Amino acid sequence: MIATYINWNLDPEIIKIFGVSIRYYGLIFVVGVILSFNILSQLCVKESISPFHLDELTVYGLIGIVVGARVGHCLFYESAYYLSHPLEVILPVTFLPSGGIKFIGYQGLASHGGLLGLLTALSLHSRKNKFSIAKTLDLIAIVSGLSFGLIRIGNFMNSEIIGTPTTKPWAVIFERVDNLPRHPAQLYEAISYFIIFMLMMIIYHRKKGHLKNGFFFGLGCVLFFTIRFLIEFVKEGQVGFENGMTLNIGQLLSLPFIAAGVGLTVYGVWRTKPSRKHLN
Repeated sequence: MIATYINWNLDPEIIKIFGVSIRYYGLIFVVGVILSFNILSQLCVKESISPFHLDELTVYGLIGIVVGARVGHCLFYESAYYLSHPLEVILPVTFLPSGGIKFIGYQGLASHGGLLGLLTALSLHSRKNKFSIAKTLDLIAIVSGLSFGLIRIGNFMNSEIIGTPTTKPWAVIFERVDNLPRHPAQLYEAISYFIIFMLMMIIYHRKKGHLKNGFFFGLGCVLFFTIRFLIEFVKEGQVGFENGMTLNIGQLLSLPFIAAGVGLTVYGVWRTKPSRKHLN
């Protein structure tokens, strides 16, 4: 039997305008933000949260995610390079050896750093407005799976974060990388995150009165980072020093989030339990 694999050779660039490249990844990222914002707006209406609060929260959250994801990638995966080129951490360019500058966009974002950046931004927002950070994190966690899944679709369009070689019939040959059939790890993650998104929405609509106080954020941490941990086994290492490691950087960074997620999930269930007075 001759295996028939999927050949993938899409140009990540859609169009270039005045020297600036418009890529599928960036477009899909924006679509994910817009869709997530619209769904989050509906949840905020149910929770009697004002539109002004949501708008301000979105600004804080986006800045926190992007800055955190960028800084996280630079520190976790390529610290030696970026410590020598600090301006490239914040600027979407690379400084060429010849002395020129090339626009490359922000090629390198770490989800773990993005979450840490989000937590930092929301902590500042919560302190400023005296608003429950647990409630905010719960609502964001419910819609996050949609954005995460779309980001992985963007990675697939870019032929990046590829899987290890395999002979599975659904393997993909990323021709911009090599001619080996590989696990479409990006699609594994995308599908998993979309399923988590639907699961979280179902739980919210059925149990929102009984599961609060960080429950959804904790559950999200457990589900998202467990999936990330498992799929890393069929991913190529993102940087050379990961070769030979039993657990790669992505897996090591996922473990504390999983542990914290278990704790928050249990706390959310316990904290939201009806009092004995209501049970009698």
